Amino acid sequence: MKRLALLLLLGIPGAVAATSGVDWEMLPFEPNSHDKPSLQRGVRLYTDYCMGCHSLRFQRYERTADDLEIPHEIFTEQIVPSGARIGDLMETAMPARSKNWFGAAPPDLTMVAKVRGTEWLYNYLKTFYLDESRPTGVNNKVFPNVGMPHALFELQGIQREVCTQVSRTADDGGQMRDPLVPQKAITGERCGQLEVVEGTGRYTAVEYDEAVYDIVNFLYYVAEPTRMERYRLGVYVLLFLVVLFVLTSLLGREYAKEFH
Repeated sequence: MKRLALLLLLGIPGAVAATSGVDWEMLPFEPNSHDKPSLQRGVRLYTDYCMGCHSLRFQRYERTADDLEIPHEIFTEQIVPSGARIGDLMETAMPARSKNWFGAAPPDLTMVAKVRGTEWLYNYLKTFYLDESRPTGVNNKVFPNVGMPHALFELQGIQREVCTQVSRTADDGGQMRDPLVPQKAITGERCGQLEVVEGTGRYTAVEYDEAVYDIVNFLYYVAEPTRMERYRLGVYVLLFLVVLFVLTSLLGREYAKEFH
């Protein structure tokens, strides 16, 4: 269901059990608040899959449209939900009784990129996997025993844990070889890896990675919308300081001549 709430990211108090020291190799993530196409795709994905439960109550639709350079007419038609105005805050449509459903109301995600970090969010959205022992039927590698369903499963598909053969590493950091047959690499079984069940998702692996990137990149922007303006003003401030330094140095030389 496309507009099923994306009950994830921060977790709901009382409904999740966080585990520290997660043994999972995190993939790097480099946000880019200047990538307008990515941010535009991200806001569309967020409103389609997340706004059902998670608000961005410190962000307004109008500010988002202006920053992302989306015309108000298009933004109102495609992004702003029915009954809301473009000047409104990005509130969720989740009713107040949701606290009774989940034990706590779904958290606001305006600042989630600052609280959790973009790398954590990116890997979190990529590592849901089938776990029939969990109430929601899924678990997560980055947030073990999370109480949230994988609402992006229709895009990614169903992931399951698998065991794969991987090359073993020697003490010198190279590939371990069979001493009797040097051409043969020594391999071992590595379990706990994730694999998408073929035919269960609408997106390819590359397309899903791009979609997750866009969502996380959008949340990175929302956490500090003034970041782009701050960076722009920072350049002018530095240029001003350079000019001021040059003028001050020249003035200092003129004063110095009077004492020599």
